[in-house]
Amino acid sequence: MEKIVVRSPLAPEPIGPYSQAIRTGNMLFVSGQIGIDQSTGQVVAGGVEAEAEQVMKNIGFILKQAGTDFSRIVKCTIFLRTMSDFPKVNTIYAGYFNEAPPARETVAVSGLPKDVQVEISCIALIP
Repeated sequence: MEKIVVRSPLAPEPIGPYSQAIRTGNMLFVSGQIGIDQSTGQVVAGGVEAEAEQVMKNIGFILKQAGTDFSRIVKCTIFLRTMSDFPKVNTIYAGYFNEAPPARETVAVSGLPKDVQVEISCIALIP
């Protein structure tokens, strides 16, 4: 199978040696996204909810570039700086899945890039 780099100009540029996403066959592997607004290059202000909303928008930009959408996500991983933010992030996240939400785990970590509060990665199917 071929390995294809997927890059959306609407999502933030990677801040390290990785791609926004990699497509192989009908699978899309989206790297962890943080709440950076591509238009400013900065982490959005407004707390964990604003960050979570921007993360989901960034994922959406990458999904669209690859020809898929949130309904085709099969797995997500959410990284939180503190589990006390779980209810807030969960509410934002849930708004992106109408039926059959993907498999998921949520873990608290001691630190995230750019000192953000949330990072989310996913795996999606491409029709």
